[in-house]
Amino acid sequence: MSTTGLPFPGLRSGVELVPTTDQPQTGKDFTSDQEVRWCPGCGDYAVLKAVQGFLPDLGLRRENIVFVSGIGCSSRFPYYLDTYGMHSIHGRAPSIATGIATAREDLSVWVVTGDGDALSIGGNHLIHALRRNVNMTILLFNNRIYGLTKGQYSPTSETGKITKSTPMGSLDHPFNPVSLALGAEATFVARTIDSDRKHLTTVLSAAAAHRGTSLVEIYQNCPIFNDGAFDAIKDNDTKADAIIPLVHGEPIVFGNGAKGLVRDSETGGVKIVAVADVGDDAILVHDAHNPDPTTAFAISRLTDAGYLNQSPIGIFRQVERPTYDDQAREQVRVARGSAPGLQAVVDGGGDVWTVDS
Repeated sequence: MSTTGLPFPGLRSGVELVPTTDQPQTGKDFTSDQEVRWCPGCGDYAVLKAVQGFLPDLGLRRENIVFVSGIGCSSRFPYYLDTYGMHSIHGRAPSIATGIATAREDLSVWVVTGDGDALSIGGNHLIHALRRNVNMTILLFNNRIYGLTKGQYSPTSETGKITKSTPMGSLDHPFNPVSLALGAEATFVARTIDSDRKHLTTVLSAAAAHRGTSLVEIYQNCPIFNDGAFDAIKDNDTKADAIIPLVHGEPIVFGNGAKGLVRDSETGGVKIVAVADVGDDAILVHDAHNPDPTTAFAISRLTDAGYLNQSPIGIFRQVERPTYDDQAREQVRVARGSAPGLQAVVDGGGDVWTVDS
């Protein structure tokens, strides 16, 4: 087995790779024998297919990949992948994945969660995984509703949302998952769309390559309980004006190049302008590698905490920082190397008592 030429720097050297000669892997190798059971038209199907098709590109044995999920529709994911997996506890998947990533550096660790699972009961676990920069990739499926429990409002549902649990409209101010992740100083933060296979795969590749915590928010349609929540960015007549593509090193323009982002001197954030009014040189150039997350946070606020009149799509932040699990393993190594053996501790100095029978 080859252990050189890792295609993804996010994976530790020494991880055993599959042969790349006679029988290269395909999506079928990562597809389990379990019947996929989601509602017809659910966006989860598209994400599952994209992930199954992408995993062979990692160049890893299936035994070196593990998916951990919490509770929710998206959390059925591990059943449908022929890798190691765990359907874990509501909201606690990042914590369980932290233990796996710390104990087993030879594994590529993935978390699959939803807006309810990750941001409600699991909110505390999510932000601490992000700030610690544990080596894992978190896929956060956001359909802005509770699907598994049949249509209650979620932490990303818009204010005024009428659901079974909010018949007069939600009073809650919703979370913006990307803003939340940037506020926790996550080192990789991105957003993509379930139905855009090419973009989704590109973002997944970058997330898997990242050494540290990668959070990928995936806009995912729930056709039963929140159908059409993302029509603005999916409809061919509106998506050019609704999607603000983020590409590192390129000017942030959209609307067929007619609109762009500039600094807002009044608020300190960013704002949308007509390119013709300000000129090309004034348009903000996206810098995903900026160690200061301030601008990325300002861009994330254009989504207005869940509303999709304009939605930046792409990689918001991609920076390097030491990972929690790497540092924890190094502490253990140093402690083992410097600590005396058990017998030396027993025979060591200090007070000694003799107990007579």
